[in-house]
Amino acid sequence: MMAAAEKSTRDRILDAANTLFYAEGIRAVSVDAVADKANVTKRTLYYHFKSKDQLIEAYLHSRDQPNLAAFARWFAEAEGSVADKTAAIFAGVGKNARQPKWRGCGFLRTAAELANMPGHPAVRVGAAHKKKFEAWLTERYAEAQLSNPAALARSIVLLMDGAFSTMLIHREPDYALAAGDTARALIAAAAAHQT
Repeated sequence: MMAAAEKSTRDRILDAANTLFYAEGIRAVSVDAVADKANVTKRTLYYHFKSKDQLIEAYLHSRDQPNLAAFARWFAEAEGSVADKTAAIFAGVGKNARQPKWRGCGFLRTAAELANMPGHPAVRVGAAHKKKFEAWLTERYAEAQLSNPAALARSIVLLMDGAFSTMLIHREPDYALAAGDTARALIAAAAAHQT
């Protein structure tokens, strides 16, 4: 029973960090603000997370699987070819970007805030997340028997991160759709050269 209560407190802290870090940025949000939002003392927060850096790392870990699951769901639910299914991921991102609380890719934003700290644990979490997405795409393209699936997946990841960055700058979700159209064309061209 005590472990469940501790998990609940930890989850409340993590939920508060998620809300605040994503909305305002990791540097703008203090540990005090996270503790206040979670309705815990600062001491309790530090019991569960030894430092703000550890909390930032946990924040990104908590976003990893839900984001990857959303990409996989959009891909699986889409009709058509693997090119259409990939474009559906971009369409899903564009739809999410139309929500008022959308603030871009939390992994990219955190990496930008920590650009002078490349060894920071949160940067490693973000890099691992991006590599997981790339590996997952590589598997999908290999299953579709596309030529050079790893290079194709890397190109799609570049398009995705470019879409995230451009949408954040211009606040225009249609950039995701344009990137999706480009992804569809790249994949269709790869499919046309299958051996």
